[in-house]
Amino acid sequence: METRTVSQLQQLAERAECLHDMTAIHRALDRMATEITHKLQQDNPLVLCVMIGALVPMGHLVTRLNFPLEIDYIHATRYRGSMRPGDLHWLVEPRQSLAGRAVLIMDDIMDGGHTLAAIIDYCQQQGAKSVHTAVMINKIRPREAGVTFEPDFIGLDTPDRFLIGFGLDYAEHFRNLPGIYAVAAEDQT
Repeated sequence: METRTVSQLQQLAERAECLHDMTAIHRALDRMATEITHKLQQDNPLVLCVMIGALVPMGHLVTRLNFPLEIDYIHATRYRGSMRPGDLHWLVEPRQSLAGRAVLIMDDIMDGGHTLAAIIDYCQQQGAKSVHTAVMINKIRPREAGVTFEPDFIGLDTPDRFLIGFGLDYAEHFRNLPGIYAVAAEDQT
C-alpha cells in the first residue's frame, strides 16, 4: 500500500460515507451495556480489549457497566498495518489468569471471524469458565471457513465495506473519527 500524505488522508476521510453517527453509536452502546449487565453482572468478568481497534469502543462501553469487573487486554492481529489480512500474530497475552473466570472479549469488528475465533480458543485453552464476545460492528458477510459462531453482543450491523472510525483504521489512521464510515471505493488501494 502506498504511503499517503496528510492532505491525501484528509481527502480520503472527506470522501468516506458516514454509516453510523455518534448518536447511533451511543444508542448501540447503551443497548449492549444493558444486555451485558443482564448476562454478566454477577460474574465479576474479566473484560479483554482486543488491541488496538477495540480500545475506543471498549472505553465507551465499560463506563456503562456498573458492576464489578476487571479489565485487561490482548493483542492479536492479522493486519499489522496492512489493509489485507494475513496470518494471526500474537503480540501480547493478558496479564490476568483466565482460569475459572468469566471472560468478555471486546473487539471492534466481526468480519470474517478468524481472529475472534482464535482468541476464543485461546481463552478456552487458558481455562476460562465462560467466554462471551462483544463487537461494536458486525459486518454482514459470509464468515471465513471454520467460523461457526456469531458474537454474543453486537453494537451495529454494517454492509461488507471497508470501514474506518470509532476504533477502525485505514493503515493505522482514522481510529479517532467520531462515527463509523465506509471508505470510498477509489480509496481502497
